[in-house]
Amino acid sequence: MAGDPALAANPLSHQHIRPTSGEGGALGRTGFAWAVFEWARNPYYVLVVIYIFAPYFARDIIGADLLASGALDAMEPEAALAAANAQGQATIASVTKWAGIIAALTAPFLGAALDRGGRLKPILVIFLGSIAICSALLWFAMPGGAGLPVPMIMALLVIAYVSFTYSEVTHNAMLSVAGEPRRLAMISGLGLGLGNLAATLIFIAIALLFVLPAMIGWPFAVPQFGVDLASFEHARMVGPICAVWLVLFSIPFFRNARDTGVAGASWIAAFRDGARSVWRTVREAAQYRQLMTFLVARMFYADAMAALLALGAVYVALFLGWNFLEMLCYAIFASACAFCGGIFGGWLEGKVGVKRALALEILAMIVVGLVQLSITRDSLFLGLVENVVVWDGLVFRTLSDLVYLGLISVIAVAATASISSSRSMLVTLAPPGRSGEFFGLYAIAGTITVWMGPLLVEQFTLWSGDQRIGMTSIHLLFVIGLAALLTVRMPDRAA
Repeated sequence: MAGDPALAANPLSHQHIRPTSGEGGALGRTGFAWAVFEWARNPYYVLVVIYIFAPYFARDIIGADLLASGALDAMEPEAALAAANAQGQATIASVTKWAGIIAALTAPFLGAALDRGGRLKPILVIFLGSIAICSALLWFAMPGGAGLPVPMIMALLVIAYVSFTYSEVTHNAMLSVAGEPRRLAMISGLGLGLGNLAATLIFIAIALLFVLPAMIGWPFAVPQFGVDLASFEHARMVGPICAVWLVLFSIPFFRNARDTGVAGASWIAAFRDGARSVWRTVREAAQYRQLMTFLVARMFYADAMAALLALGAVYVALFLGWNFLEMLCYAIFASACAFCGGIFGGWLEGKVGVKRALALEILAMIVVGLVQLSITRDSLFLGLVENVVVWDGLVFRTLSDLVYLGLISVIAVAATASISSSRSMLVTLAPPGRSGEFFGLYAIAGTITVWMGPLLVEQFTLWSGDQRIGMTSIHLLFVIGLAALLTVRMPDRAA
């Protein structure tokens, strides 16, 4: 090295060499720090975007306010309720649509700049601060216009969603240096597992402290801390809870995670050079044919999975008639299974390779999802088995409920494992030192068609008049994504 003329001409140039790999495994200092970031951040997505706040906003603010306005008084009660629910779902879809458009147009440029700019941790502070502030303000989202106006609530959700995407791109860009290349799958899986475990613990706390005391006076006679369920405080409080959780548990990440950025590098130059690189990458897509094929595959199966997550809870609430406590138990159970899925994904990749693991995970979601759609309140498996009451408890009394819940465990494990496997496959296929740029394109593949799944469900439902046929359309996207994935050729080093 001492005789290198480049270094002799510029003795400081070695300081600008960006690391492309790390040391240690999932329980090492940097690997565990990378993973614990998802313990801090992911509860926002699980509680706010999927299970608690989004359904509350759609049903109890948008839908309830529309019914209370008298605009649907001329309709039959059942039709009016359906129209109100549809408006609530459309509002959530609009939030997702605008957040997806913004992220799709900007995330790849951010990712490319991350490969060239300064320290990444200060950038993450900005993104996480945005999520925390928006999340905390959701406490003021109340029915009847008593709190924040609906457009402001939607704006908060869009800003937080885009910030979440940016934080994901930045965090993923740091994966390559979180540990040894052969251990990245377990590090990625551990992160997803910890994120879902954190959400599970929060769900259990909400059930024990607020919901069960209000319903049956156990384990406390009344909801704790003066929480009023009639004012939906148990749903609104998930915003502040996730904000505090995010700030508190991000500290270990910022203390111990390895930063790939170069101290003192110009972010202006990084964004300028990154933008040029993105356009060059798009123009030269043929040069990265296998990676681009994978991103196209992900565009379809990730959109299918996003639609399944966003609409699955609404489907069981309406089609199987699950109440709030059942939905809460469903969220706890699914999140606990998802924790196992993160670990399982890393293990499966080690056994069969990342591509085979991802294909098996997508196939499992297709098969089990179709079996779920054969279950109704009256029968199971397209009428082959009659539904019966199994027990006289608070939740999941019928055979249909219990079988559907059991199948949810497979979906949760496979979905979480597929996220881990997808990230590992991107790292495997991306050129060394350009993972941030390609994670930006990876974000596009997961957001640019985010409208496709909900649109298919809507059109198939309207065409058939059957909720199950509407949900079945999601599996078309899964099949297309799986078919494209199977054509990807992995590099020799990953074989």
